[in-house]
Amino acid sequence: MITSIYTIVSVVIVSLVSLVGVFALSFGEKKLHKFLLLLVGLSAGTLLGGAFLHLLPEVVEERGFTLGVSFSALAGVLVFFLVEKLIHAHHNNSMPHKHSHLHHQPHIHLDKPHHVGTMTLLGDGLHNLLDGLVIAGAYLVSVPAGVATTIAVILHEVPQEIADFGVLLYSGFSKWRALFYNFLSAATAIVGAIIGLIVGARSEAFVLFVLPFAAGGFLYIAGSNLIPELHKECGWKESILHVLAFVVGIALMWGILLLE
Repeated sequence: MITSIYTIVSVVIVSLVSLVGVFALSFGEKKLHKFLLLLVGLSAGTLLGGAFLHLLPEVVEERGFTLGVSFSALAGVLVFFLVEKLIHAHHNNSMPHKHSHLHHQPHIHLDKPHHVGTMTLLGDGLHNLLDGLVIAGAYLVSVPAGVATTIAVILHEVPQEIADFGVLLYSGFSKWRALFYNFLSAATAIVGAIIGLIVGARSEAFVLFVLPFAAGGFLYIAGSNLIPELHKECGWKESILHVLAFVVGIALMWGILLLE
């Protein structure tokens, strides 16, 4: 019962992160860009720390480091790659410039604006559904693993949700309509968590699969989305801050490990 409560509270918080987009409108573009890059560094550290310090050790302790663990992790990489590919394919077909987590172009021209917005919502909804499954699976193993996974997901979702909110605005959605639909898309995490709790309660194999699967997804997001963004800023001052944020993210995951 307590596991279910922790899980539902966590995914509700994750869903509420979708509302941060409206607050980003009050920031200047330059300040927002600098803040998001620091958050990206922190997020990359927490995702890698969560994968290597929490998720993989938990499943290896239960099953040992088997081919099954390796294939589950690879499945996580593949599924998250396919979800990202789906979203980016539709962005690139409808937008003349590549969309990124951090670079919003206010004068961008969209050939199929509502189509892009709809595909963004569907892709983000699928992504959040997977997040809910992952969070539920982590809590079914242990509360610290669930907390670590939730923190890693939240820190990644902040820049992602701001980017999605921007895409919806440029797709022709009004501010409040974009906020509402973005929240509905994020709320699929709750559905994913409920499915995870139900299946996990009946199948230990599901829990042992979802942990390395989540680790694979975390490694993919950190390696393909977040770290490349940090390489786009080459100044010494910015680079030092990004490395510090990255290390703080790993240290945060290590701190949670010490509390177990």
